[in-house]
Amino acid sequence: MRGMDGVAAPDGDSAPASGHQGGTGALLGGTLENLRAAAMTMDDDGLVVAVNSAAMRLLGRDAPELVGQDFHDLLHRDRYGHSVPRTRCRIRKALLTGSTGHGDAEWFACGDGTLAQLSWLATPYASVPGGAGALVLLYDPELPDARHGDGEHSAPLTELDRLALLAETTTQLTSTLDVDEALHRLAALTVPRLADWAVFDLITERDEVRRVLVMEHKDGIRVERDDLRGPMPPVPAESPMPLSRALRGAASSLVGPSTYQGPPDSGIAVEQQRLFTATGMHSAVIAPIRGLRDVLGALTLGRARRHDPFTPADLPLLEDLTRRAGLALDNARLYQRQRKVAETMQRHLLPQLPVVPGLEMTARYLPAPDASSVGGDWYDAFALTGPAHALAIGDVVGHDLDAAAGMAQVRNMLRAFAWSHPESAPSAVVTRLDEAVMHIAEVPMATMILATLALGDDALWRLRWTNAGHPPPLLITHDGQSRYLEEGHGILLGTGVTRPRPDAVAVLPPRATLLLYTDGLVESPHHSIDHGLDRLRRHAASLAHRPLDSFCDSLLDQARSGDNDDDIAMLALRAPPPP
Repeated sequence: MRGMDGVAAPDGDSAPASGHQGGTGALLGGTLENLRAAAMTMDDDGLVVAVNSAAMRLLGRDAPELVGQDFHDLLHRDRYGHSVPRTRCRIRKALLTGSTGHGDAEWFACGDGTLAQLSWLATPYASVPGGAGALVLLYDPELPDARHGDGEHSAPLTELDRLALLAETTTQLTSTLDVDEALHRLAALTVPRLADWAVFDLITERDEVRRVLVMEHKDGIRVERDDLRGPMPPVPAESPMPLSRALRGAASSLVGPSTYQGPPDSGIAVEQQRLFTATGMHSAVIAPIRGLRDVLGALTLGRARRHDPFTPADLPLLEDLTRRAGLALDNARLYQRQRKVAETMQRHLLPQLPVVPGLEMTARYLPAPDASSVGGDWYDAFALTGPAHALAIGDVVGHDLDAAAGMAQVRNMLRAFAWSHPESAPSAVVTRLDEAVMHIAEVPMATMILATLALGDDALWRLRWTNAGHPPPLLITHDGQSRYLEEGHGILLGTGVTRPRPDAVAVLPPRATLLLYTDGLVESPHHSIDHGLDRLRRHAASLAHRPLDSFCDSLLDQARSGDNDDDIAMLALRAPPPP
């Protein structure tokens, strides 16, 4: 327990005579600082106006951490460290009613993350003439165990506590689509509030059982026990043992060490014997986690340090918790299945790059962070008849499955047109593609660059390209000079406007790097496109000496804006050194 003088004043500074305060005026001379008890004043909104040194020592916080902060939100907690609902805060009630209130052995958050159990007295107090507020005194109730610790007898939850826990569970679990995150959130809600241990056994999509999370409350913190996780034996069809029944979807049950003292009837029973021995649980409850169609697993809550056992009255609450967990896990698994399908689709849509003798070539694709892992950004590279190769990069509007389907249509038509007319200029191929997009493809609009790459008689590679409304290619020499290839620029695809499309030609210097990319690499909702282009150019120049794979990975890490929410495709190639 923190005593009145148990912690030195912050930074060793002595408190001013009128107490540590904001800009609200003096506090009746030295009244606040002269109090030996921990004291602070609040305004009528519950914000801390001033605090004395005794309060700072008691709470382990200095004045800037307290003054101006909401007293209730910052400090008031329940025995498990969770925020107390405002409607149940008696200190706030005394403030709002302008009355004097008193409370014994309530919990407050200290600066080091621990909880202090303190008594309090709140009385009306005006820090400025005509104002309203309260003076709050905090003091040690002198309990034998003033800190929340292990080995205590847990008070039963009130009906209001149960409703608050269920509401918080619903909020926490419905705000994530990650199975692992959902399990950790449920463990944090139940340990140590209900139990010392939480054990999650899940049934995989292949009907295998895995013990995926074991959480223990020890020395005031939650600890994951990886040594107790791992694969589990199959679920026996006829076993009457509690975990086996729960994994088959039977009702929840009370369990103790004696449940598993006899000869085990299955491999799961052997694992349960090991669990009870390792954890020291003297009482546990086990409930199935049911989804909409199938049983997803089981939750075990166990008590080892707490002396009071679970009772049948605890089973309805556990079943309510696992019912909410089942719905959340069902949604998370459905999302993950859809994500896996989308990722598989994307891998099949993006091509394997050809091997071009003398050239290095690599590509990268990053899906939009909040989409379904597929989108309209794409790249392509393929051999034409003769010694030339085609390079392309593009962006179909959107980043979802519709955009991915449209991207596949555009890419396949481009390949067909380019392959069937290898002698045509890139501008002629894109003009033909634009006409097809208007009449055949289900694509609203798209941008792209099509280029051909061929080796000249002087042993230098030549790039010929046309640009349909896409960010310009970036050329970086080996010594770090960089420039955008802004020639050959025309309108994007799908506008219905017929205009001539230009071509442009550039020679790639030895060991130069050519970068084709989509706008997700340079765009940001908070900066102009010019800012993004300049950022990309500078970072690319600084990385010119890197191997090509390292160049691309570092460029994605450094040049991509942190607030970017679009997918990104990149195609990079590097010319060989001089012969």
